[in-house]
This record gives sequence, C-alpha cells and structure tokens, in this order.
Amino acid sequence: MSLEQQLIIEQNFSKAFHKDSLRSNLSLEDFEVYEKALKILEFSKGETVFEDGESPKGVYFIEKGTAKLSKSGVYGKDQILRFCKENDLIGYRSLLCGENFQAKAEAMTSMKVQFLPSDVFLKLLKLDPKLSYAMLQKIAYELGECANTVTFLAQKTVRERLAEILVLLEQKLGTDPEGFIKISLTREEIANLIGTATESAIRLISEFKQDDLISVEGRNIKILNRERLIKLGHVVI
Repeated sequence: MSLEQQLIIEQNFSKAFHKDSLRSNLSLEDFEVYEKALKILEFSKGETVFEDGESPKGVYFIEKGTAKLSKSGVYGKDQILRFCKENDLIGYRSLLCGENFQAKAEAMTSMKVQFLPSDVFLKLLKLDPKLSYAMLQKIAYELGECANTVTFLAQKTVRERLAEILVLLEQKLGTDPEGFIKISLTREEIANLIGTATESAIRLISEFKQDDLISVEGRNIKILNRERLIKLGHVVI
C-alpha cells in the first residue's frame, strides 16, 4: 500500500473517531453517554498501558506520544510487533474477538490517550456507520501489514531488513526538527525488529553509518540517503 493510501485510511479513522463527527452522527442521548464515558489518561515513558493476557476493559486512542506493542516468546524474549503513534487506536482487536490481550502495550514516550470503555465503543460501532467503515478499513490495512511482516522476515536478508525498517519507521513516526526519526531505540530493540542478534545489529548500523546511509547520535538515527535505503531494502513506497 502506498504512503498516500495509508495516510487516507489513518485520516478517515481519526475523523470518524473525533468528537465532532460523533456529535453529528449520534443522537444527543447516545453522544452524552459517549462523552461521560470518555476518560483522558496519561502515561510516562516505560509505563505499561495494558498487559499481555489482561482482559480488555476498553480501547485506547493515542492523542500524543508513541507506544510499543510486544509479545513475550517461548523463551521469555520480547518480540516487538509494531509501534503506534498519534491517532492510532490500540486494544480493539482483542476486544472485537472477545479474548484477552495478545500483546503488551508500553509507552515509548510520554503519552496522552483517550480511553473508551468496551461497551460504549462497541455501541458506537453499531450506531455510527462512518466509524464502522473507517474501522473496517483500518483492520484491512493492518492485516496487510501483518502479511508484509511475514515476507519481511522470511525472504529478506538482515541487511535488507534493517534498511526497510528504518525507512518504515521514518515514514510512520516522522522526524524531529533535526531530522532524526521520532523514536529512541536500543540496539537490542533494533535487533528484535529485524530478527537478528544484537551484535549483528550493532555491526550493520556501523556499516550503514560508514556508508553515509545514516547518522547516529546515541539511540537516535537520522536517514541521510533515503533513496539508497529504499533500493537496498526493496521497499515499496
């Protein structure tokens, strides 16, 4: 999927879930139920939003900040599944399936989120066709991303995977005023994302830096040659 299509889907959902849209699409009584149930929560960096195995109590719409979804593997090692940013909704999949959370959500930065209880969220989906359609688009997009991840891990070399993940992180999370990707990752977390040992990730990052593909300051990475990374990672934009 192109970046333009991805942005359209994200914008459609953000608009449909916005208070102004819900106010116009719901009856006064139903909107008041929604407004009274809505809570604003704040999380500091490193705090857990919800735990793997926990029973869903609602959904979380990120107003500000970035979260990490991860799952503990057979040997206790965490596998990062994806990062979620502003205007992303998390916690909905397990709620819709009627199961406990299948991943842990952790704040990567300070976060501000809208929390909506399960019963109210499910009622909104029944009452508001625009929200339901935007939700279907979001689910379809994320299913496609899961399929891409399988190909990413199964068919690409570690070097290609690092190139792709850097491009995709910049595309999804954006950059700060100095051009660094808006997320600070340890070398272990980068190794986790690309499915390799930490030592291999450190070596590859050093090679990318020497090749003037990226600039590195501590845990922060800036892409210097995006076109070469796209070509190296065979990334479809």
